[in-house]
Amino acid sequence: MDRRKFVKSSIAALAAAELGSIDLLAKNPKKKEIRLSGSDWSCEHITPGPSDLKMRFLGTGAAGWKSPTSGHRRNSSVLLDDKILIDFTLSAQDMLPEGIRPKIIFYTHSHRDHFQPIEALKAGVRKVYLNETILPLAESTFAQASWESGIPVPEFVPMKYGQKVTEEGIRFTALPANHATGDLNENAQIYLIEKDFNDEGIARIRVVYATDTGGIMGRASRMACMDRHVAGIGITGLVMESTMGMDHDEDFRIFNHSSAKLVQRTADVLLDTGRLILPEGQPVYLTHMAKSLNPSQEEMDRTLPWPLRAAYDGLEVVFR
Repeated sequence: MDRRKFVKSSIAALAAAELGSIDLLAKNPKKKEIRLSGSDWSCEHITPGPSDLKMRFLGTGAAGWKSPTSGHRRNSSVLLDDKILIDFTLSAQDMLPEGIRPKIIFYTHSHRDHFQPIEALKAGVRKVYLNETILPLAESTFAQASWESGIPVPEFVPMKYGQKVTEEGIRFTALPANHATGDLNENAQIYLIEKDFNDEGIARIRVVYATDTGGIMGRASRMACMDRHVAGIGITGLVMESTMGMDHDEDFRIFNHSSAKLVQRTADVLLDTGRLILPEGQPVYLTHMAKSLNPSQEEMDRTLPWPLRAAYDGLEVVFR
């Protein structure tokens, strides 16, 4: 079977197997009024199989959350299959499961609410993936952290946009993010995360983890096959930042961050074009929520429209 026919058959098979009774939102606008309770999410509070991808949200807050209070959110980071981190800071140390010492970390960018070398070393990290533009910064700050902690400097692997690497059976593709730091030459990045590959190298699980970024850039959508103008099967999961919440689209952070409405529109377009195929009961997860621009978890659970779901610290999701 040639590759074009294989891709088409893969799309059809994936849609038939995993789309289930969930219609595309644009084909059934009333779907947008559906709100499910926590017990209805099919991907939460379940045991993952060996070919599934487990994501634990160690933190779901943007910069600005300070001392723990009611509803406190730690800085945004996730743990994959208990082995790999994406970002990590002091505030998330207590969210690591007991006995878990992840040896690999993928960084999105160098802002302090994502990047704290000494905490990564203390967590057990021995291998660091990051965009090539922040390699000099990483080398110097990790060297300082190593001197302070007595923990050896880890191995560094600089990445370019579009580069793919595989660790612990999970493939990561670095995608461009729309986000600026104090160094205007730094390239922030988000990730396509893939697992469970067939003989053609096509993954059954394809999740985009997008924080920090103001929307999904055109180049990123094409690299991840989210753009209908490129061949591929799209994605099966989306975790995206919602710094500005549902009702703050005109906030000044619009140049670097996303709102819940933008995430909803992104999901609608992807569902309408068949580039996002959600297994039944699996939502699109929101993370990186600003304290001043987002309501409580309880209120978001009551009010967010399908397919949005606000993640919370310690939540474990199984993508399958």
